[in-house]
Amino acid sequence: MRKDEMALFDEAPAPVVDPESLRRSRRERIGWGLLTAAVVIGLVFGLLPSPYVIEQPGPVYDTLGSVEHEGEDVPLISIPDEQTYPTSGELNLLTVSVVGRPGATPSWFEVLGAWFDQTRSAVPTEAIYPPGVSQEDRDAENAAQMVDSQQDAIAAALVELGYDFPREVTVSSVLEGSPADGVIEADDVIAAVNGEPVHSVDELRAAIADNGTDAPGTFSIVRGEETLDVEVTPTENGGQAVIGVGVQMAYEFPIDVELRLDDVGGPSAGMMFALGIVDKLTPGAMTGGDIIAGTGTIDSAGVVGAIGGIRQKLWGAEEADADWFLAPADNCAEVVGNVPAGMQVFSVSTLDDARAIVEAIGDGADTSGFATCEAS
Repeated sequence: MRKDEMALFDEAPAPVVDPESLRRSRRERIGWGLLTAAVVIGLVFGLLPSPYVIEQPGPVYDTLGSVEHEGEDVPLISIPDEQTYPTSGELNLLTVSVVGRPGATPSWFEVLGAWFDQTRSAVPTEAIYPPGVSQEDRDAENAAQMVDSQQDAIAAALVELGYDFPREVTVSSVLEGSPADGVIEADDVIAAVNGEPVHSVDELRAAIADNGTDAPGTFSIVRGEETLDVEVTPTENGGQAVIGVGVQMAYEFPIDVELRLDDVGGPSAGMMFALGIVDKLTPGAMTGGDIIAGTGTIDSAGVVGAIGGIRQKLWGAEEADADWFLAPADNCAEVVGNVPAGMQVFSVSTLDDARAIVEAIGDGADTSGFATCEAS
């Protein structure tokens, strides 16, 4: 074999390149690269803080039971100097826990999980922590609301049971330039509007609304030892008739009622506090041994008001094995579609409504005649 023939024999044949395969390989490499980048970006983004906090069911407290207070197990409600009666079952008040705070909010992965979890809600951080309000100020406000709620609950319960005692709507502040400025003063007690007595903040608001903004109303006030009738013409603010005063309730209770619940703030436990007091001061166990949960603000006249976090409270009640739930009528729109299986949710507007429902449940009576959130 000649040398040139040997050279030709030793050389490998040139590969044949398929242009389509080359393009397909390039596309696959680009696709995998983009997928990898997307996964990395998703992981990084998912771990970043979000502008949300998460609301979820919080601790449940039985108003007929006991709680830890200053290291001791004590009754949540105690009435030391009055005849009380044995209770059974549970009257549970509900709370909402918030996961996250400004500067330490949940990740996007956690928020995504909350969006797909019917027991939790992701809400904008500023809805829970308003800008410019410190954590200390927020905690102080929640604590003050809890104190006011407890006082209103005691008043509502005692009124429900027929006790007679002073309930005074006291002026705490007067807005400069408002209709009441120069007419009503701080520390005045507003006793009546247009001759109708007012014994709660809600009754005062209703009386002002009934008067309207077209004519002056006559406000009977107590200033020191003097009783005066003054005229104030309400003005409209935010669609409501107002006179420009801040008010708070002052009570002189005929009996001593002590409520102990540490580290819980806000006004939403009022109705359940009141029911617990009524049960302890009433012969016979109202619940009949059932577990009943509920929520709602209350005023001294027994009017039940709307609260926040109703969805989380429904699931908190479910976790506490409650088959019955008392919800403020004004929250019913949020209740529909979020009721745990097997739970009956009643719509209540007053303490009297709530008491009647609890007594009917305890007696094993037919409850079909009471309003429910599904049918209210």
